[in-house]
Amino acid sequence: MNIQSSIDKNSIKAANNLNALLCISKVFNEDIVNITDIHLMKKGMTNRSFYFQCRGKKYIMRIPGEGTDKLINRKEEASVYRAIAGKDLSDRVLYINPVNGYKITEFYRNARVCDAHNKMDVKCCLERLREFHEMKLQVEHEFDLFAQIEFYESLWQGTPSGYSDYAETKSRVFSLQQYINEYKEEYCLTHIDAVPDNFLILSDGSVKLIDWEYAAMQDPHVDIAMFAIYSLYDKDQVDSLIDIYFDGYCPKEIRIKIYCYIAVCGLLWSNWCEYKEKLGVKFCEYAYRQYQYAKDFFDIVQMNLIN
Repeated sequence: MNIQSSIDKNSIKAANNLNALLCISKVFNEDIVNITDIHLMKKGMTNRSFYFQCRGKKYIMRIPGEGTDKLINRKEEASVYRAIAGKDLSDRVLYINPVNGYKITEFYRNARVCDAHNKMDVKCCLERLREFHEMKLQVEHEFDLFAQIEFYESLWQGTPSGYSDYAETKSRVFSLQQYINEYKEEYCLTHIDAVPDNFLILSDGSVKLIDWEYAAMQDPHVDIAMFAIYSLYDKDQVDSLIDIYFDGYCPKEIRIKIYCYIAVCGLLWSNWCEYKEKLGVKFCEYAYRQYQYAKDFFDIVQMNLIN
């Protein structure tokens, strides 16, 4: 019998990948027809995912999105999950494939993501982020921000940026590297993608930090910058975020360093967005705002250095 003929066609369409269903069947040692209640989740910026039910429990299957094979090292991602294993930091991962990036995680009922405009949500999530940073976990790979900017640009394959002043903006952002290096105090496992959508607040109030595919060795203060720019915060909101993380006291030099990271990370994700857009995936306002962070926060750094 043709195996596809025994599977509900709507399930295949929802999963968008027969191989994903076969993977689930193998992981759970369950007949594929017993994988039910399949529903697409909101498409993420990097991956697509769907819910499914098996043996009366609900799970999430992640399938890497367009061009992700060039953006993510799945073996490094698997090493991060080994590093955080047993630390109660992440959602429960039942399966991860270090070759194709398929991942199956437990579904948490009545959980929600962090609301970047709810101060109590932000406070509890940043406390959890700081606890993670204080563990000072180690892996063998790093996420070099400036090298990644160059790498994402190389994926354009010679086509110019959509921004006419890109070369000038890039030069200014790269000039911030000296200040960053002067005030980079520590280097440990950093999430890199610590955005509100990756903080899962459970029904008991505990917080899980999910989606560790970019995680690597870096200055942990990069995570503060990433949270801010994904949330599209203005400068006042950025300062409030920094104050929450540092419990009201952040040295001026470190605050300026985080401003530097916002400029650098803005350009980083702008370049990332330009690559994805060449694949037909558009981010519109988000992409434009990331580029503006590169320009605006370079100017903010300069003003703070003068004053």
